[in-house]
Amino acid sequence: MKALLIVDLQNDFLPGGALPAPYGNQIIPVVNQLLNQFELVVASKDWHPEKTVHFEQWPVHCVANSAGADFPSELNHEKITTIVQKGTRDSDDGYSAFEATSLNLKKYLQKKQVKELYICGLTTEYCVKNTVLDALKAGFKTTVIQNAVAGVRAKPGDEEQAWTAMQQAGAKLIPSF
Repeated sequence: MKALLIVDLQNDFLPGGALPAPYGNQIIPVVNQLLNQFELVVASKDWHPEKTVHFEQWPVHCVANSAGADFPSELNHEKITTIVQKGTRDSDDGYSAFEATSLNLKKYLQKKQVKELYICGLTTEYCVKNTVLDALKAGFKTTVIQNAVAGVRAKPGDEEQAWTAMQQAGAKLIPSF
């Protein structure tokens, strides 16, 4: 079985949010189209406490139960089967959806007999990259849908390095689905 994994498509990572991916809003229509192509759709959410070591490196973002942690209203989120929360403790960053504390994602996907993961979301250099690398380590055939991913672009070259790291680790990169 194949599944779609949407990484951190949340208000705080969109233009106008606390830690925006400059082109993050452009992937929403693409993700909405993808939602119709998959029977199983999992989405991760950054779900930080108000105080966390994570905010020593980054602006405060995606605080649990805040508007910034919500999915954007334009996202057809009713088609999401399961939501996992990550970065929920004050001592962790939660860059990968496989670090979710609300559900063991690897076991959940295995129980659903998922063999192939298609990954999209935000941001290329951090949470998407780490989720892809962990998906590969967990043994899933992993494909990244490039036109459904956007970077935060905090440092020049980081996004390109992330694409290279994912590909070298064994992920398949496709321009669109």
